[in-house]
Amino acid sequence: MARKMLIDGEVSQPNEEEAHYDFDLFVIGAGSGGVRASRFSATYGAKVGICELPFHPISSEVIGGVGGTCVIRGCVPKKILVYGASFRGEIEDARNYGWEVSEKIDFNWKKLLHKKTEEIVRLNGIYKRLLNNAGVKLYEGEGKIVGPNEVEVTQLDGTKLSYTAKHILISTGSRATRPAIPGQELSITSDEALSLEELPKRAVILGGGYIAVEFASIWNGMGVTVDLFFRKELPLRGFDDEMRAVVARNLESRGINLHPRANLSELIKTEDGIKVITDHGEELIADVVLFATGRSPNTKRLNLEAVGVEVDQTGAVKVDEYSRTNIPSIWAVGDVTNRMNLTPVALMEGTCFAKTVFGGQPCKPDHKDVACAVFSIPPLSAVGLSEEQAIEEAHGDVLVFTSTFNPMKNTISGRQEKTIMKLVVDADTDKVLGASMCGPDAPEIIQGIAVAVKCGATKAQFDSTVGIHPSAAEEFVTMRSVTRRVSAGSKPKTNL
Repeated sequence: MARKMLIDGEVSQPNEEEAHYDFDLFVIGAGSGGVRASRFSATYGAKVGICELPFHPISSEVIGGVGGTCVIRGCVPKKILVYGASFRGEIEDARNYGWEVSEKIDFNWKKLLHKKTEEIVRLNGIYKRLLNNAGVKLYEGEGKIVGPNEVEVTQLDGTKLSYTAKHILISTGSRATRPAIPGQELSITSDEALSLEELPKRAVILGGGYIAVEFASIWNGMGVTVDLFFRKELPLRGFDDEMRAVVARNLESRGINLHPRANLSELIKTEDGIKVITDHGEELIADVVLFATGRSPNTKRLNLEAVGVEVDQTGAVKVDEYSRTNIPSIWAVGDVTNRMNLTPVALMEGTCFAKTVFGGQPCKPDHKDVACAVFSIPPLSAVGLSEEQAIEEAHGDVLVFTSTFNPMKNTISGRQEKTIMKLVVDADTDKVLGASMCGPDAPEIIQGIAVAVKCGATKAQFDSTVGIHPSAAEEFVTMRSVTRRVSAGSKPKTNL
């Protein structure tokens, strides 16, 4: 039997109907958070059911697949395409290393697409087996909440099944959105971009976030002419401004056409392709127009209003620090809560849920100092506070250490593309508040740095660490000179 839930010293008391529930836990949505919560809850002895639509071609209304966005139409397929796109630059660089490469480089999009699909199908099967091996009962269908302790699952043939559970967990993730402009139906989102039958020759991307920048790099690396439009002066709002500027320079140096402070006002279908009209009156013709302008929580079809579950203005499920909604028996984790929309965060939240509800170990997910990465080419990665955030939050001065250099590999290949690394330090305590890097292998390096930042390492401890030579990573432990000292509340002065 599952252990009793304990929060803030209070043990939940089973009611007289508990023995009549079909499940201790029923989960709606088998993405990263839902699968993790299901499996871990089952290991604590809970009887668990989970529902998810089967993996099938993309629909404008419902999107399914055990594994969720990350596995089916997010992190995994995207990273495969990033790998594929990266080889073009690697082949170009290889020439100066003595490799005789013919002038003509052919790329077979359909072959990569087939390989990508094979991998997704394989992972989808692995996730199903993980659930089965943990004793979790999987129902393929769309779930909605019909009561505080009841879920209705509609199968593809229309059959409706009803199940009761002591606890219900919502983990339905989010979906891509399109801005309401004339002709928006001619655009695609990242869902379709991962499965295009033909590789476009000309692509227009609207957006300045992760997805926009990553697809700009992917398509550019595959030989597509890319125009990237975004509303701000620099892409990747929320990241360190100095790093944002470096990413923008790198995108341009690789041949991507950047259009800052610009938006799209209309799309028109023509014989030559899609005519794109901007808010500056500029006109372009594209084969594909990708809207990468954000995602919305998947809550519209869950029947939450009827049950009384509170959502915010974006449709995100409101939860407390333990991931519990205002209805005591209903919980939510992952992107559907719009707290920090990253796959590892959903996994953490799912783990904490299981420990709290069924493991007798009250556990709050910790969203501080979570490392992240943008898989542009080359990538950007960061952990902790940006320079701007540190100055805003600090009570005293902030020390900024930077290192900008041409990677050793580029000295032979001839590629002109700088790597930049940055440490943000509290002047009073010497504590490293944040670290960021743009350059080859940045996510792999920052993952290790994240451990130090999470543990509260000081700059002196970074300095006392012996580097690995020759490597780019050693720069993080050899930055001795302060690039600038900034007072709390002042405006950052970055070397843009």
